[in-house]
Amino acid sequence: MSERLAVRKTYKLYMGGAFPRSESGRSYVVTDAKGRFVANASHASRKDVRDAVGAARKAFGGWSGRTPYNRGQILYRVAEMLEGRRVQFVDELRTAGLSKGAATAEVDAAVDRWVWYAGWADKLAAVAGSANPVAGPFFNFSTPEPTGVVGVVAPDSPLLGLVSTVAPAIVSGNTAVVVASEPAPLPAITLAEVLATSDLPGGVVNILTGHRDELAPWLATHMDVNALDLAGVPADAVADLEEKAAGNLKRVVRPGDSDWGAEPGTARMTAFLETKTVWHPVGV
Repeated sequence: MSERLAVRKTYKLYMGGAFPRSESGRSYVVTDAKGRFVANASHASRKDVRDAVGAARKAFGGWSGRTPYNRGQILYRVAEMLEGRRVQFVDELRTAGLSKGAATAEVDAAVDRWVWYAGWADKLAAVAGSANPVAGPFFNFSTPEPTGVVGVVAPDSPLLGLVSTVAPAIVSGNTAVVVASEPAPLPAITLAEVLATSDLPGGVVNILTGHRDELAPWLATHMDVNALDLAGVPADAVADLEEKAAGNLKRVVRPGDSDWGAEPGTARMTAFLETKTVWHPVGV
């Protein structure tokens, strides 16, 4: 009997809750830390970016319209699903070069980080909003609202960094288009499978794999993207993307401290919020 040939998997994109092939028909080889073949990943194109943004925009109304408590429940369900696939995530992080101990610690931290952000869903308005003192017979309230579609260029911390950029973008009601880590995309693709089998509506998170320097400029110039998180962009490319993002006054979060294990704080959540101030007469 001849030796059996392995079936090589080509991982697809994740858009609108489905797993389409790249419009370009291209793929690239994902290797482990020793340069050995692991899988093929789809190589997204400019049209894939447009389709992902369209899916995110379509999902925005429904997702932002849910109660914060319900969004928190859904995000907590995602954390449950992450926990259930710990072994797979550990294996993928070890493929990316982490030791078993470091990979296990990163998976645990990623699950805990997702739970932490889920807990903020129904608390963010109280912290970021305010009742403002005014001189007159009026109430004056400032309340946070989601900004819209957020483009995320994920860092090369393939799971913890990914979770630490995606979760704060969507917890407040935004939707996201994510460019996964180029050298280590497998945890992002597995996260897509987690999202697809959780309660998260299709289109809230859309994940593209491919070359960052090819995809990020199209996110930056897209007129239906409202904000950008450039966590995974090299320092020498940030200024160019900021200039492109100015076309429709996108909010831009620049790359910062790369210690993804540090306490995250609320800065990434509040970066993707707009503030609505309402005046209301007393007694009406």
